[in-house]
Amino acid sequence: MVKKKNFQNRTGYIWMDGRFVKWSKAKIHVLSHGLHYASCVFEGARVYNGKIFKLKEHTKRLFFSSKTLGFKLPYSEKKINDACEKLIKKQNIINGYLRPFAWRGSEMMAISAQNTTIHVAIATWKMSSYFNKTKKNNGIKLNTSKWRRPPSSTAPTQAKAAGLYMICTLSKHAAEKRGFDDSLMLDYDGYVAESTGANIFFVKKNKLYTPIADCFLNGITRKTVIHLAKKNNIKVIEKRVTSKDLLSADEIFLTGTAVEITPVSQIDKKKFEVGVVTKKLISFFSNLVEK
Repeated sequence: MVKKKNFQNRTGYIWMDGRFVKWSKAKIHVLSHGLHYASCVFEGARVYNGKIFKLKEHTKRLFFSSKTLGFKLPYSEKKINDACEKLIKKQNIINGYLRPFAWRGSEMMAISAQNTTIHVAIATWKMSSYFNKTKKNNGIKLNTSKWRRPPSSTAPTQAKAAGLYMICTLSKHAAEKRGFDDSLMLDYDGYVAESTGANIFFVKKNKLYTPIADCFLNGITRKTVIHLAKKNNIKVIEKRVTSKDLLSADEIFLTGTAVEITPVSQIDKKKFEVGVVTKKLISFFSNLVEK
């Protein structure tokens, strides 16, 4: 289906404003408010064995994010869920990624955009792993970003909103230029927050720790991993995590829709092993999604 690894030149269809549009014809106006002022929300879900993992949870969060940004989606949650299901079948996606998103249109060009049309689109493509197999098995390298997650009083941090990811792009680009795979992001007070697109966990003396999700997304995969850990008698502690806490950990891993559960082998100069608890959770998660 894919001619090149170029998201402009793919074949097939994108669901856009209630109908299937040829991939190459799915266009927006250059003066769309979502492009200029970041009034755009999105979701990312995985498809395993032809089924969308936790689709309803993702769609509910899409609606929550749009409401947080002050606009109402012109479709019901059921309509979006049905469109997602139809699209993956139409695109013949067995294992892949799903991207529903919504944005303000081009009727107004100003900070205020009360009378813009709200557009919704859904795209999907084949995807097996975010990182290559070697990194997925042996762990990825993070550096600490100079950018910090803002407090919830200054940004809609619980929404999956496009504007919040600008510092993530800057951080990841800087990391890649230095030979790292991703960046560790601290929060506004200097506590550990997450990576550029995934939540972070660490293991210490067989207990699982993760930062309190107060200024970043409480990810759907994050919640799934916490559930799996508790179900399998692994104690989970949510707390303020310092850099010292993290660097003294026995094991570290990331969780997210794209990264699934990915071990961390290095943060800045400190190296880590891929440990037993991480491997167990990867196994539990794999068994869950294979169902």
